[in-house]
Amino acid sequence: MAEDGARNGAAVPLVEAIREAIIGGEFVPNQRLVEADLSTQFDASRASVRSALLELANEGLVERIQNRGARVRAVSLDEAVEISEVRMVLEGLCAAHAAAAVTGVEIRELRAIGASMREAVADGDLLGYSSLNQELHRRVREIGGQRTASRLLERLRGQNVRHQFRLAMHPGRPAVSLPEHLAIIEAICTHDADAAEAAARKHLRSVIDTLREVDRTGQEPRPR
Repeated sequence: MAEDGARNGAAVPLVEAIREAIIGGEFVPNQRLVEADLSTQFDASRASVRSALLELANEGLVERIQNRGARVRAVSLDEAVEISEVRMVLEGLCAAHAAAAVTGVEIRELRAIGASMREAVADGDLLGYSSLNQELHRRVREIGGQRTASRLLERLRGQNVRHQFRLAMHPGRPAVSLPEHLAIIEAICTHDADAAEAAARKHLRSVIDTLREVDRTGQEPRPR
């Protein structure tokens, strides 16, 4: 039993490393994930790599094809919209709880993130803005204390990585999403749970509209 626990504990960092490589765009949708290559890249045994890929397949990040191994799962526009609709509910829940729980220190932190987002948009820093965007959503989840929702949202974010890159690079998107994010921050910082939930839902409805617009234009920027 102890041996199994040790093996499971050792596998966790590998799962996280491959997950982050997929979310970060190092591995792109439909790319084959060759066990021998991953074993070398992450300095892990083939058995550990195989176990990690099975876990990531259960999360929906990887798909295993009979007699062909594993590859990064590609998500269609329709599924991306469905994922965003689920996020709408969960992000709204987290924002409402954050508004009820936020402390003075956390209010200053959120307002500082908002100020940095303004600066990034003014400077045309798309990657910086995208990073701050992720930080804001993460902090709202943490402040709200919704651990189950946070786990689900992290999984959904990984599945939607291709569309997230396309969305982040869509011309004019930051100018649209910035006031939406600032509205979420303001509602949380004033302890208005209803307004926080409404602002989060409005933001995700905007995400869905933009996903459809990006798909119509056929825009496909290269991640990183």
